[in-house]
Amino acid sequence: EEPVLLAELKPGRPQRYDWKSSCETWSVAFSPDGAWFAWSQGHCVVKLIPWPLGEAELCKTSERKSRAGKAETWSRGAAKEKTLECGQIVWGLAFSAWPAAEDGDTDPACAVGLPCLVLATGLNDGQIKVWEVQTGHLLFSLLGHQDVVRDLSFAPNGSPILVSASRDKTLRVWDLSRDGRQVQVLSGHVQWVYCCSISPDCSMLCSAAGEKSALLWSMRSYTLIRRLEGHQSSVVSCDFSPDSALLVTASYDACVIMWDPYTGEQLRTLRHVPLHSTLDSSSEIHTSSLRSVCFSPEGLYLATVADDRLLRIWALEFRSPVAFAPMTNGLCCMYFPHGGFIATGTRDGHVQFWTAPRVLSSLKHLCRKALRTFLTTYQVLALPIPRKLKEFLTYRTF
Repeated sequence: EEPVLLAELKPGRPQRYDWKSSCETWSVAFSPDGAWFAWSQGHCVVKLIPWPLGEAELCKTSERKSRAGKAETWSRGAAKEKTLECGQIVWGLAFSAWPAAEDGDTDPACAVGLPCLVLATGLNDGQIKVWEVQTGHLLFSLLGHQDVVRDLSFAPNGSPILVSASRDKTLRVWDLSRDGRQVQVLSGHVQWVYCCSISPDCSMLCSAAGEKSALLWSMRSYTLIRRLEGHQSSVVSCDFSPDSALLVTASYDACVIMWDPYTGEQLRTLRHVPLHSTLDSSSEIHTSSLRSVCFSPEGLYLATVADDRLLRIWALEFRSPVAFAPMTNGLCCMYFPHGGFIATGTRDGHVQFWTAPRVLSSLKHLCRKALRTFLTTYQVLALPIPRKLKEFLTYRTF
């Protein structure tokens, strides 16, 4: 089933062209519970939108939404959409929900007894501003980077550890529970760092820069584990599977490589070949340089956005896309945390929402996912079980 465009949001301000990136959506993000959506509009603004609960409501909202692209109809109940004035062009976005504090020792910025949902924004001048979502208040301004903060990633376990990736060729680790103190600087890249991703088990960090290799770091010791070498051009995006057993990297060489992060082995290469039938015969030929890759929440699909103006959806067991849709100059993509649709950001500052395959995971996959959440590849290989079962559990077969 091909992706269907459900809705499209457009900036509410006139375009500014003093910076090339000022009218481009380089980052979109859903909160971990799916209740909020953040959108880097350009113009130094981030829009925070309370999210509909289900696809049915999204479709209804899409029907009600005016062609002018106003987003007011996306509000729900008492929660109101907010505009965060960041003062600089926004490149990276990341949500995190802090656990509720015990014994009444609650962060003053959060409602008593409730988790604190925060949004980190990476800015053009190297600052990182962290906002409390419910109130829209600024909590921290983190200083240290010397150039654009291109991407941000929170530790998925709810801890207030934030990793930032910058054009100053470094990654930095921040602890928001210690007033945003910088706890580590990771150096090793020789080009701009485009992307960073923390594994769901919080043991590893992958970073992608304008280099042919991606770097894998330990989140425990903040040391380099290995270089992942295999691409023929700059690696620009990376993402871990929900069980941390797989890592995917996307490159300007028009390929996605699927890795075993524990061994460094290349498991599969997905090549973005031109799909001429999807393009108007009179249009120019577009390259397939990749911009973004992300895993689906259940871990059975990938979504990619490339410069050939196509959104592709891949199933892990196949080497060709199972669905694709023509889109407008895509720059980033992200799955809704509960599945069912994908958000993409575009060069003209818009956000588009697409249907995605809904799948009922097999019992085999659910068991594999549960085991791989706490077993490394080496631990699986050491189990006294048949070889074919080991191959399945390590994603050598599907």
